[in-house]
Amino acid sequence: MRSILIHSSTGSYRYVLGRGAARYARRELRRINLSDAPIFVLTSPRVWKHARRAVSSALGAPARNPILFDDSEAKKNLATVENLCRALLRAGADRRAVLVAVGGGVVGDVVGYVAASYLRGARVVHIPTTVVAMADSAIGGKTGVNLPEGKNQVGAFFPPRLVLADVDLLRSLPAREYRSGLYEIVKCGIIGDPELFRYLENNFDAITARKSSALEYAVWRAAALKARVVARDEKDSGLRDILNFGHTFGHALETFTRYRRFRHGEAVGWGMLCAAQLAEEFGILRAPDADRIARAVARVGPLPPWPAVSAARLIEIMRADKKSRGGKLRFVLPTRIGHAETVEGVPEPLVRRVLDAMPRLAR
Repeated sequence: MRSILIHSSTGSYRYVLGRGAARYARRELRRINLSDAPIFVLTSPRVWKHARRAVSSALGAPARNPILFDDSEAKKNLATVENLCRALLRAGADRRAVLVAVGGGVVGDVVGYVAASYLRGARVVHIPTTVVAMADSAIGGKTGVNLPEGKNQVGAFFPPRLVLADVDLLRSLPAREYRSGLYEIVKCGIIGDPELFRYLENNFDAITARKSSALEYAVWRAAALKARVVARDEKDSGLRDILNFGHTFGHALETFTRYRRFRHGEAVGWGMLCAAQLAEEFGILRAPDADRIARAVARVGPLPPWPAVSAARLIEIMRADKKSRGGKLRFVLPTRIGHAETVEGVPEPLVRRVLDAMPRLAR
């Protein structure tokens, strides 16, 4: 088992990674004095089908009657938050409650926001079951849901009390879900860990084949990077912006397609291609590094086709993104493998040209 102590404004919490980590849930809850608190498991039917045995053996009775909800991106909304809060009330959850979120990024984001809101704050523990959740979204305390106008427009910063990342739970992931998470690991290598990026380049076959040792190492490096960044910038005041590499473009694609065409990581994959191309044409990224980024994204696997959308429409959506300032676009762009920065003032005609060229460049 590997562990990281992550510091936040409300206290420190542990991220534990390894095979069988979920089986140690009770032990880890005792370490933080929560083993006697009332526990409520929140998850989706499809996740629970595969995670039930591991979580039930660890938590016992509290896992017998989980609160189930649809974890599709299209249901990541305020209506789902309300339904879960009402379900918790009916189940008798009080202010001592510990909400255990078992699932991927959607489950973590939604249950995290429920925890931040329910009775003005309940404790939350994450047991992530996808690559993207283990490597990224379960760390850092960002919670939230979507509005029709954009992704993650309503939410809160609410750190968990514990994260248990059990790589054995990744065995049952569908191939597309698994690949979707790998894009986020590629992202981490590009923005802040050149050693991780080189490791991915040299070990893609082992990682895509789900070899435990290679996968665990890659997830660990990505999680450690995320932990370092959020410890220094918990609430997006500067440095944490780099974690949004690929997300400005990616969120626009998800919003335009109403969250029905792309998995989140797939949209980020497209977004990284856009951002790397934009950085090269803007003159801050060398062509060989842009090519390495494109090859790494391609090696993860096939992306869903680029939608039939105008550059003007995507730019309009990006202006409404929470990362923009006063309607002015801001992009996280790589300057080399292992370093990225937030850039303002990119000429809009250049952005349009990159977006118009994406379908052709992808081919």
